[in-house]
Order: sequence, then structure tokens, then C-alpha cells
Amino acid sequence: MNQRRSIRTDMAAELRRRQAGELPGVGCEQEKLRGLPVFIVDIFSREGELRLGKAKGQYYTLSLPRWFDRGSESFSDTVLALSELIGRCLPGEHERVLVAALGNPDITPDALGSLAAGSILVTRHLKEKQPDKFGAFCSLALCRPGVLGTSGIESAEQIRIMCQTLDPQAVVVIDALAGSEADSLCRSVQVSNAGISPGSGVGNDRRELSMETLGVPVVSIGIPTVIDAGFLGEEALGGMFVTPRDIDSLVRAGGRLIGYALNLALHRDLTIGDVDALVG
Repeated sequence: MNQRRSIRTDMAAELRRRQAGELPGVGCEQEKLRGLPVFIVDIFSREGELRLGKAKGQYYTLSLPRWFDRGSESFSDTVLALSELIGRCLPGEHERVLVAALGNPDITPDALGSLAAGSILVTRHLKEKQPDKFGAFCSLALCRPGVLGTSGIESAEQIRIMCQTLDPQAVVVIDALAGSEADSLCRSVQVSNAGISPGSGVGNDRRELSMETLGVPVVSIGIPTVIDAGFLGEEALGGMFVTPRDIDSLVRAGGRLIGYALNLALHRDLTIGDVDALVG
């Protein structure tokens, strides 16, 4: 197998499907949530990490329906399914959460985090001032670190400093991912409790965000928005990344989907209608 091509994806499900047979230290299974397929990869040993090239932990890949924007009939089921997967990855105690929306909002395929942030209910300041009125909400703080090229500061360093100040019980990181299967491009969501290494799928590794680097559990949520042209049979274009023609609408829909699902996973007893009313 071509090593370059084997590592140019952030998706654990794709990496597992590219290797036939049993893999020591790696488990996988499939299920359905709200009628949507979920592919689960569980890496539980150092050997599994080495064989799959991903950190130890659980990786859930939810396949999205053809239409999943806010006006679609499938939006509700998709949000609820994704919310359940996020809940599985969160630690038992998560009353204080820091959400980090990564990426460059000026580059459409990399704007997922910023677009998701627009649908997330930020409550830390409200909980501090009126704890009785906002008892059903978790204390959620949100940051948008930007990218190294525009801030001059590593995202991981900014988030580490915020963790020292805010003392969250969990960090949730939202970022656009790179994939290797055309059918899942902007059509799947990966949720993991193993943290994330931003940019790894496009060969631009940044400092990882994980329990080891931040000192708190890290949940990552992402949608593959780009694919190496080499995976599409264009070997001469290997290293160039392509996106779907309708990337603008897909990334907007994906951002809203993640924002709504995260709200339902973190804030108790909210409905999709409540989120509509609160985020506009």
C-alpha cells in the first residue's frame, strides 16, 4: 500500500476499511441510530495505535443523509443521533466545558468550526451571574483560536492557557477533516474521545489536543471536507486537495448540525425548537 496515501485521512473508519482482516488492538462494529449507519472503531492498545496510525480511544463515524440542512425532514433525527454519539464521548462530569472552534473562517472547506460556533449556546457568563435561572445549562465557554498563519500562536497553546484559566471538565474541539473516500466527503461526521491532531490529514500537523497535552478529556467532532486528488485516481495530482462543488452549502449545513447536536448533548432537556429560539 502506498504509505503517503494511507495516512492522508483523518477518518478512523476509512483507515480501518483500507485494511482487511483482524487488527490486533483494534475493534470495529456497526450499528444504526435513528436509521443512520454508524461505524465504530475502538483502538485499545499501543499495537492498535501503531497499526492504524490513530490515538487510543473510540471513533464514531455517522453517515449523513442526502439532505441534512435545517429545513430537511431528516434534520431532527440526524441531530439527535449525533448528539447521542457526542454524549458517549463526554466524560461523566461535564458541567464546565470549553468548546474550541478551529479552522480558518475565510477558507470555505476550513470554516466548519467557525460556522458551528454560530449555533452554539454560550452560557458561562450567564451561569456565573444567575446560577439559579440557568441550572439546566452546563457552563459553556467558546473560543475561536484561528490558525497559526493569522494569529502567530498555535491553537493548542491558546487552548491550553484557557484551560488553566477556566478549569473545564472537558474540551470539545470542532474542526474540518480530510478524507479518502469520495462517498463520505461532507456526508459523514466523526466523533471521538481520543483528541485530535489538527491538519494531520493534509500533511500539516500541528500540536495535538488531547488529555496528555491539555490535562482534561478532549472530544473531537469533524466532517471531512477535502480529499486528496490522488485517491480519485489522479496520481499526478496527488497532494492537491479537492472539495465538492456545493461545498458552501454543505459546510454551512454541517456547522449548524454540529452546533445543534452539541447543544442537546451539553444542555439538559433542550429541544431542537428551543435551540431555534435561542440561537435564531
